[in-house]
Amino acid sequence: MEHEQRTPPTVTPVLVADLLAEGERMPVYVHVIDHPDARVLVDTGLTQLHPAVADMDPRLVPLGTHADLDLGSIDLVVNTHLHFDHCGGNHLFPGRPVYVQRRELDDARSKDDYTIREWVDAPGVQYVPVDGELELLPGVRLVPAPGHTPGSQVVVIETAGRPVVVAGDTAVFFAELDEPRTEGQHLVRALAPELVWLSHEHEPWRPHIRQSS
Repeated sequence: MEHEQRTPPTVTPVLVADLLAEGERMPVYVHVIDHPDARVLVDTGLTQLHPAVADMDPRLVPLGTHADLDLGSIDLVVNTHLHFDHCGGNHLFPGRPVYVQRRELDDARSKDDYTIREWVDAPGVQYVPVDGELELLPGVRLVPAPGHTPGSQVVVIETAGRPVVVAGDTAVFFAELDEPRTEGQHLVRALAPELVWLSHEHEPWRPHIRQSS
């Protein structure tokens, strides 16, 4: 019996800003997952300046200004976590479901100096709180990845080969996946991914291919 051939999901990084961090410019990427059943946006960057982060001198290329990305084409939004540079564009998607771990949403709403709270609960933002793992679409699942924040999550995309992961800030730099320390980093490595997209790196992380002795 022949199985219907489905187009595998693709991941496209979209640069939405860069920030000054420890004297260097750091990119901010969001990621679009094109799946046969839906178009998913992972994180939303930031769309405006705010006094609370003026010291990071954000330079914005906000969602909505990219000629090749129609915001109306996005069906679902996922927040890996709710720091300001990951949820600042949530308001652009009123009425569309925004999936976030319940722990993360609770912390963002209750902890001081955690994020920019008015960006979290901007008008029209409709969160779907998630408790643990969730199959978002066939072959696409949300997996808790504590570390960067206790409520962080990653998006795991199954492919014909090894999975692809969209990991937000589970690792900020490649070195953190080369030598994992947090629960989330160990979880990502345990998935044996083909590649991992991070929010603050221009290229995806790929595991070193080591010959077994």
